[in-house]
Amino acid sequence: MEQERPYVMSIAGLDPSGGAGLLADIKTFEQHRVYGLGACTAITVQTAEQFVSVEWLPVSQVLAQARPLLALHQPSYCKIGIVADIQSMQELVRQVKLLVPGIRIILDPVLKASAGHSFHSSIQQQAWLELLSDIFLLTPNYDEALLLSGLNDGEAAARTLAERCTILLKGGHHKDKPGYDMLYTGDVIHTFPPVLTSVYPKHGSGCVLSAAITAGLANGLPLSEACYNGKVYTEKLLASHSSLTGYHYI
Repeated sequence: MEQERPYVMSIAGLDPSGGAGLLADIKTFEQHRVYGLGACTAITVQTAEQFVSVEWLPVSQVLAQARPLLALHQPSYCKIGIVADIQSMQELVRQVKLLVPGIRIILDPVLKASAGHSFHSSIQQQAWLELLSDIFLLTPNYDEALLLSGLNDGEAAARTLAERCTILLKGGHHKDKPGYDMLYTGDVIHTFPPVLTSVYPKHGSGCVLSAAITAGLANGLPLSEACYNGKVYTEKLLASHSSLTGYHYI
């Protein structure tokens, strides 16, 4: 019997705490009733509170994991998280799109761990901008949008990035509008205000949001609705417990 749920792929790092990366993505996919496939890009040593180290897997090994799954199941959507560097990201995206023509990639540009570790010592802005033409949706937070664009205003940065692909500017780090997410699709901006008022910071919340959006899209939702539903789901996670790790539920 064939799998009744749509398949989605996560290509992300392994966080042993389960709060972020590949494990958090698979938890999120399961709650949204999609079947999650996974390929690991990095082995991290961390807790929700402390980042210790990271061992990057070469692109060849990442693709060795992903290739048979992509060939067999042909998912329509793929979420990508941390990758060693922009050159590896470019090669990974190129190969995934060759393996599954028409696949849509949701890229969560994780540049720094919530515990403080920077995954990239320098940001090659031009290379990132060139990559965006192959991305369906980019989900940076306020600080990541600044780094990727080279600008000093998050909303201006998002508008600049949106010239290349659709952008969801996450509001968790927004100084003036905390909790307000903004979806830039061409000339249209959709604003999603906070839904819940009593929430707590969570390790990996950005991973969960992008995975929830990926699942919503795979289930046939329009992009704006998938982003809104993903926000609601993530806020439930944020409100579920006062610690840095939370509980997944619809």
